[in-house]
Order: sequence, then C-alpha cells, then structure tokens
Amino acid sequence: MLALRSKGTNSVLKSEKKSLYRFLALYVTMVIILIMLSSLFYYQTQEKLFLAQQRATLTKYAYIQTKRLKVLHHYFEERRVYPRDERFKSAIYDIEYKKIFSLLENETIHFDQEIYIKDDYVHFVKSLDVYFLGAKYLILEIKDTSTWKEDTWKNIIGYGLLAFILFLLFGLYLAKLFLKPMRDSIVLLDRFIKDTTHELNTPLSAILANIEMMDTDVMVEKNRKKLTRINIAAKTVSILYKDLTYLTLEQEKPNQDEVIVLKEVILDRVEYFDILAKSKMITFELDLDDSSIVMDRRKFSRMIDNLMSNAIKYNKRGGKIMITLKNNTLSIEDTGIGVEEEKIPFMFDRYMRFNQSEGGFGVGLSIVKKIVNEYALKISVYSKVSVGTRMVISW
Repeated sequence: MLALRSKGTNSVLKSEKKSLYRFLALYVTMVIILIMLSSLFYYQTQEKLFLAQQRATLTKYAYIQTKRLKVLHHYFEERRVYPRDERFKSAIYDIEYKKIFSLLENETIHFDQEIYIKDDYVHFVKSLDVYFLGAKYLILEIKDTSTWKEDTWKNIIGYGLLAFILFLLFGLYLAKLFLKPMRDSIVLLDRFIKDTTHELNTPLSAILANIEMMDTDVMVEKNRKKLTRINIAAKTVSILYKDLTYLTLEQEKPNQDEVIVLKEVILDRVEYFDILAKSKMITFELDLDDSSIVMDRRKFSRMIDNLMSNAIKYNKRGGKIMITLKNNTLSIEDTGIGVEEEKIPFMFDRYMRFNQSEGGFGVGLSIVKKIVNEYALKISVYSKVSVGTRMVISW
C-alpha cells in the first residue's frame, strides 16, 4: 500500500512540478522586471536629489562669478584676466551658443538643461540678464565625486536582493496555494481509480468466465448476438481494468524478462481483439516476419493491447488496422480520426484525451510510454486528421 501511495504521489509531484516551474518562470520574470524598474526609479530619484543639493551651491557660485564678470566687463581695459576659482571651473557663451572663453574639462554643454551630470562632471547653466563681456550663458563645472552613485548602487543591490528573495518566497507560497486544487483533484482521481479497480475484479472475472463456458451452438441467433455484445462490453472493461491494475499494482512487480516470439503474441492479441474489431466492421491486415525481443511478457502484452485498443476505438466504422513486424520494428496503423500535429507530443501524457466521445481515463498511451522508456525502446507517432495514425516501435 505504501508503494501504491508513493507511485501515485510521484505522478502528482511530476505534474505539480511542471506547473510550478512554469508559474515560477513567469513570476520571477515579472519580479525581475519590477525590481529593475524600481531600481531605475530609485536611481533617478537619487540623482535628482543629488543635483538639487548641488543646485543650491552652484547658484551661490554663479552669483559670485557673475559679479566677477561684471567687474571684468567694466575694467576690461585694465584687467584682461578671466576670473578663476579653485572650487569650480567656468565658461561663458554668447546668445548663439558660441564659446567666448572656457576653462571646462568637459566641453559638451546642454543649454536646455539647468543642471545635469555629464561624464563625471556636474554642469550648471546660468542664463545672464545682462550680457557682461557679450556672454548670455555662464556654465559652472564641478567634479562629480560619485559617492552618491556608490551608495545608491549598494542600496539597489542590497535591497534588490532582499526584495527578490521575499518575492520568491511569496511566489512559492502562492504557487503551492494555487496548485493545491490540482494536487487534490489528481489524488482524488488516483484514489477513485484504485477503488474502482478493486471493485471491478470479482464481477468482471465472473462475467468473462461464464461467457467462455456458454455453448453458443445451442443458442438461437437472437441470444447469440446478445452474448456477443456482452462479450464485447466485458472485454472493453477488461482492457481498462488491466490498465488500471498495471498502474496501481503490477508495475511495482519485478520484471521477469524472457525471449518473446513476437509473431505468436501478436497473433494471440489479434484473436483476442477480433470480436471488438468486428463490432465496428474493422479488419486486420497482418505482415509479420519472425522476430523476437527480450522483455517482460506481461509488459509487452500491455503495450500491444493498448496500441490495438486505441487503433480500434479511434478507427472509423469499416476501417482497417495494419500491423507490420519487420527488421526489429513493429508498426500498428489505423484508418481512423487521426490527431493534429501540434497535439502529438502530448499524446503520452497521463489522463490526456483528445476525443471525449471515445476512450477511457486516458492512461493507455502513458503506460505504453513508461514501458518503452523502461526498456530503452523508441516509439514514433505519425498522424493526420481524418486519415489515421501510425505507431512505430523500434528496438
């Protein structure tokens, strides 16, 4: 019972992990974008705060430099030395943005901005009301020490990482909260399948045993047809029962590998499914060479039964099933409804059904895939809507 629960839990965890990873990938992407936008806004805010602090100082320097320019303008004939200050560097430009004189380290000027940072220098642009020395613009320049940048980046990295971790933990909590209904549904479905499987065993065995013991030769045609329908229904349920039993019990059993003569097994299974095929007027076309494989006979039969069962269920009335065994390759092809190409990769997912009017729980092909993977076989699917589907197993 512990193994049963473990297997069911593993299938739940696998589905849950896929959904969890997809949710977290989207969630983490959104969180990173949010943190980046917040960091950009914080950086710009800190830059504006720094410039606001510098504006007060540079406004005072501009007032001092303007008075010096005024003095130089009135005594230009006597003094021809441009006023300098060790606290800042300056330049003057005329109304047409042409340089009159400059001591700036960085000559790139943005006249449409009052204060800005350019290549580690802070520029302050002052528009003069009186054109001293023909100057309309006074530009002051000081070195940006970048202290505010270092502090800002430390805060961005520190608080950013903290926020990312908190958001990630919150995302994990939300993901588990949202995925809980899915987990509960899958657990409930698994429990239902196990309980149903257990209850089906006795009545199904009794039905099949009694059908085999009945003498159809003494029956009237009407009763013979009724018995045939009962036999078809019983075998349909039997196939589903075997799948459910395999999922819940038998796959835990150790393998008993042996050399299997495939032609004999395939002919035996075709005979078993013949009554189901005839109910839809489906005919078998066989092209079987002698071939063998080493694997568990029970698992090989389970794999073939599911492929044949699907070929019958999803075939059209009056269709065909072509079974070919050649060169270590087994091909089972039907002339049924087919599957869209984009859905083929999902055909082997457990509980996946593409036709709600046919089929059981959608576990048959998932069993086939498990067995194929276990024995390192290869399965290929070729399907076209309204034409049919071909399953090819090679080893």
